[in-house]
Amino acid sequence: VRAAARRTVAVKAEKTVVIGLAADSGCGKSTFMRRMTGIFGGSPKPPAGGNPDSNTLLSDMTTVICLDDYHSLDRNGRKEKNVTALAPEAQNFDLMYEQVKALKEGKSVDKPIYNHVTGLLDPAETIEAPKILVIEGLHPFYDQRVQDLLDFKIYLDISDEIKFAWKIQRDMAERGHSIESIKASIEARKPDFDAYIDPQKKDADVVIEVLPTQLVPDEEGKYLRVRMIQKEGSKMFDPAYLFDEGSTINWIPCGRKLTCSFPGIKLAYGPDTYFGKEVSVLEMDGQFDKLEELIYVESHLSGTSAKFYGEITQQMLKNSNFPGSNNGTGLFQTLVGLKVREVYERITATEKVAA
Repeated sequence: VRAAARRTVAVKAEKTVVIGLAADSGCGKSTFMRRMTGIFGGSPKPPAGGNPDSNTLLSDMTTVICLDDYHSLDRNGRKEKNVTALAPEAQNFDLMYEQVKALKEGKSVDKPIYNHVTGLLDPAETIEAPKILVIEGLHPFYDQRVQDLLDFKIYLDISDEIKFAWKIQRDMAERGHSIESIKASIEARKPDFDAYIDPQKKDADVVIEVLPTQLVPDEEGKYLRVRMIQKEGSKMFDPAYLFDEGSTINWIPCGRKLTCSFPGIKLAYGPDTYFGKEVSVLEMDGQFDKLEELIYVESHLSGTSAKFYGEITQQMLKNSNFPGSNNGTGLFQTLVGLKVREVYERITATEKVAA
């Protein structure tokens, strides 16, 4: 498989735009992918006629590949060496770099498949270079060679309290796990997460940070405070802002134009620093009662990269059954999806001018 995986063939004319999405497992990457790829048209599907356990998703303009496919150790191999799936020694960064570079250059590759059902590495699948390649997983910015290939970097940062609340809801409800076993699995991963995954957020262009609400006491993670941290000074995108760019704003929009049941909604915006770099931060705490009323909030946002008035609300309504659609996770995932479109259009416009 490894020999075949290094083979590259047909080359297309324009370069592929490459987006990196970093997050721990169970942090909403798949929901974010569906929101983002939907902005470019089509619904993401696995490669037709291929391995039914493929992690790859193809849509009209985008291909999403899961970086778990570059595990160098399968589940048994990790047990034998006593390492987690988060450890760098369990990844094949050389192959990851070679193949992302080839795809960016318009070549097709034969990429391995990590089978999440069996825990084994399956035979390779052929991936053609798309217009937009999204690499998502635990380590998209970890290897500097891979990071340098990325045109736009996104990190989903879920606080420990919310991660625990989400994992309990998922693993107890769907998988019958006990609270004790869930706590043990989180604790076992935490040292490697803190060492290898979390530090990548300092390199992101945009971070979506999910925190417990400050509106009411809430141990269940029912209400969320979500921050969209946007790096300043990028040539690829302009940060979104609320009311007045560069000002510090606190806004409670509940009232005649926005239906808010307890505990309501609070939005905020302002300049800040993040790992020593200048950023703009948009924040939403609480949740919407009526999604169609989001148009009122949207009308006060600027620099959103929307093509027309109401596009954010339209996207949110279209995906209203997705998790997070009534709070800041859905709103800011949609906003970041529009930023990805802005990055793609700026790069392709520059290429056309250069040509």
